[in-house]
Amino acid sequence: MHYQEITSVHNPQVKAWRALRDKRAREECGCFMVEGIKMTGEAAQHARVRSVLFEQDAMDKIGGALLEQLEAQGAQLFCVSEAVLKAVSEAKTPQGMLACVEFPQTRPMTGRLIVALDGVQDPGNVGTIIRTADAAGFEGVLLAPGCADVFSAKVLRATMGSIFRMPVAYAADFPAALSHLRAQGYEILSSELSGSPFYERKKSERAVLIIGNESAGVSREASAQATQRLRLPMRGGAESLNAAVAAGIMMYELGKELDA
Repeated sequence: MHYQEITSVHNPQVKAWRALRDKRAREECGCFMVEGIKMTGEAAQHARVRSVLFEQDAMDKIGGALLEQLEAQGAQLFCVSEAVLKAVSEAKTPQGMLACVEFPQTRPMTGRLIVALDGVQDPGNVGTIIRTADAAGFEGVLLAPGCADVFSAKVLRATMGSIFRMPVAYAADFPAALSHLRAQGYEILSSELSGSPFYERKKSERAVLIIGNESAGVSREASAQATQRLRLPMRGGAESLNAAVAAGIMMYELGKELDA
């Protein structure tokens, strides 16, 4: 196994990796950073890894097998100092390994169940919804402008690797994208507090579930494309649910219809 050593935080390569904290830099480079051995392993299975940064302790911990796999796949390996890892990582406590990964190719939204995020801004919510969609059997995530960047560190951390398995696409014109899906035969389900009871909804073979902004909800333009506007029951005193929690409940219920 061949690798380069970098110990100085002033190394130009370190500065290039650190720049990927910025969304614009990620878009220009076409890549993003993932943190930890687990996420690097997921990337090795589902994406193209350009480079891997690791501390000696991390290599000792995993026995070098993952690094050998990544080297065989064409990734450059860098054994770095703790100072370098801290300079690049956005985590309070770096996990000993980082990987620079190319953006996945955009895949068309063609699955039976799609979740569409309409301005969901909290990175934890976006990442959790992607992870839950993966677990619930959804086959795509569509994002409107204003959503948290799926390749930011906080969103990636919340996905726990699901970012590499779920087709994710941005829609510059979100209402038009919903209209296109509706024309293809999808039921467009908008989650709204003023909607009809979710558990009395019309069943469908193909559906798009819209989850709205944490404070403003689903936009008027997106709601206009809905075939059904639905709300979860609030049996207690709370007026609403966290966006990721509400999405999780509805996604699992919609997934059950496909099992029936």
